[in-house]
Amino acid sequence: MLARAARAAATLSIALCPLAAVHAQRAAAGAVPKGESLQVVDTAFVAPLRECPAFATGRGPVVIVDEAHHNFHTANGRYRPFASLVERDGFQVQRGRERFDRTTLHRGEILVISNALDSAHESQPDWRLPAASAFDRDEIAAVADFVRDGGSLLLIADHMPFAGAASDLAEALGIHFSNGYALLGDADARTGDYPIVFRRSDGTLRTHAITNGRSPRERIDSIVSFTGSALRVTAPGRNEIMSLPKGTRLMLPVVAWQFSDSTVRMSAEGLLQGAALEVGKGRVAVFGEAAMFSAQRKGVDRVPMGMNAPEANQNPQFVLNVMHWLAGLLD
Repeated sequence: MLARAARAAATLSIALCPLAAVHAQRAAAGAVPKGESLQVVDTAFVAPLRECPAFATGRGPVVIVDEAHHNFHTANGRYRPFASLVERDGFQVQRGRERFDRTTLHRGEILVISNALDSAHESQPDWRLPAASAFDRDEIAAVADFVRDGGSLLLIADHMPFAGAASDLAEALGIHFSNGYALLGDADARTGDYPIVFRRSDGTLRTHAITNGRSPRERIDSIVSFTGSALRVTAPGRNEIMSLPKGTRLMLPVVAWQFSDSTVRMSAEGLLQGAALEVGKGRVAVFGEAAMFSAQRKGVDRVPMGMNAPEANQNPQFVLNVMHWLAGLLD
């Protein structure tokens, strides 16, 4: 049902919209710093659209961005660039401020959960193990039923403790998160978020409807993430999108951003940082890194991190392709 409605609205959008009229909106939001490194939303960044918006303004699927679970990223905060981009593409973004149940979830077609936390970690001055679930059993069951009934979910869980907080929900959908830090080569996690480039040419970015897009202009050849966690999909089917490059290691500290020679580490080769799978009648896109879907400025030097990073110029279209797949526009 969602796919048919989305295609109909997209057809209307293409008929009505000239590409020249697409640029105007800027993200405007404040953010409260948390953690060791200052991260604030980049209010000046406006992502380009390669094609006309998928839907006429305000006529696309309703996207609920979760803000009810101590989320590090919210629609009016660090994920305002994400919300602005998908709104310019015709999606209708709503802030989800209530716990998950059948009624609240069915107010939208696509649910976005980014970096949810349990209440204990939300109030801690530092983040340490154990990481409890951000969602109770009833909420997890409600989300699983929502997806199996035909809803779509974009689930994003970054490095520890975010991956741990999302693990119970992910397991219910056939996804396993590793609650650590994915680091490539000699990257020193203590220096901050280190970019990882996924390329179609070397197979770390897989061929999929999401990476192919609806036209050659929407094709994705490389995307960039910024540290994050690792995951694997236990559900059957071809579902890989981002395969961590050779030489990536997974660091498993007890306290976030605190590493030593005794920190548990393992090879992350063969693990994923992005996947897409069908669950029942619905769809799930899952990623182990959150900044790649936003545009932030980090640290005292306000270094761009996310869609605004110079090396991540294809990330905005990748974000839209993910949303188009979740909306049923891509098969």
